[in-house]
Amino acid sequence: MTETAGDLGANQREDLSQQRVAVVTGAARGIGAAIARRLAREGHAVAVLDLTVARGAETVRAIQTGGGTAVAVGADVADEDAVAAAFDTIENELGAPCILINNAGIIRDNLLFKMTVEDWDQVIGVHLRGAFLMSRSAQRYMVAAGFGRIVNISSTSSLGNRGQANYSAAKAGLLGFTRTLAMELGSFGVTVNAVAPGYIETEMTLATAERMGIPFDVMLEEWASHTSVGSIGQPDDIANAVSFFVSEQSGYVSGQLLYVAGGPASELS
Repeated sequence: MTETAGDLGANQREDLSQQRVAVVTGAARGIGAAIARRLAREGHAVAVLDLTVARGAETVRAIQTGGGTAVAVGADVADEDAVAAAFDTIENELGAPCILINNAGIIRDNLLFKMTVEDWDQVIGVHLRGAFLMSRSAQRYMVAAGFGRIVNISSTSSLGNRGQANYSAAKAGLLGFTRTLAMELGSFGVTVNAVAPGYIETEMTLATAERMGIPFDVMLEEWASHTSVGSIGQPDDIANAVSFFVSEQSGYVSGQLLYVAGGPASELS
């Protein structure tokens, strides 16, 4: 069912009067695309950032078809010059960004003794270096405005996951990064929080099943059995959590981690 402005609650409808510019990384598909669409429905202008403009075009079309405002921006979040150029583009085309969702991510899974240095560096680079570069560029606009929202997308894998030493380390690192930025930026009206998805049905999880040689439906059924609610999450579940953190009404919530995983984190470790 497609959600429209008329379907939003009273607080969210109130937010529509205050349009802000939001940047969502890794927004071409999956969780990032769902977040971008949700923020656009809530009245924000959205920079759909992915590796290339072409990759983000579909998400932009979906937003514009729904009456929202969005532009596609191409950049490698781990490249300092590319990030600086991306923010110049965003400011010129949409205005000063005050919402940042650090969602861009990759996986290079392998057991430790098989993991290459390149596999380690690429995953750490996209997740941690990328979040650092994006946040450093975004915060100057937020501080100037006296308002900002940064949400980092972590993972239940931050608790540890076999075959994901690189990914788990990166996602755990985002939690320390989140709390530190919350301390540093809070006095400027900027909140920084994190969302940790659990088992979410996306193209990335489909690729995981294919790599493991497991039928996707079988893998989803197995994952669902490990959750309290007995089901797999959808990208919109994560977008819902992000929506809470970026709202005007969430200004007293900062430095927090919210698991969106179908059950207590202890059941997933």
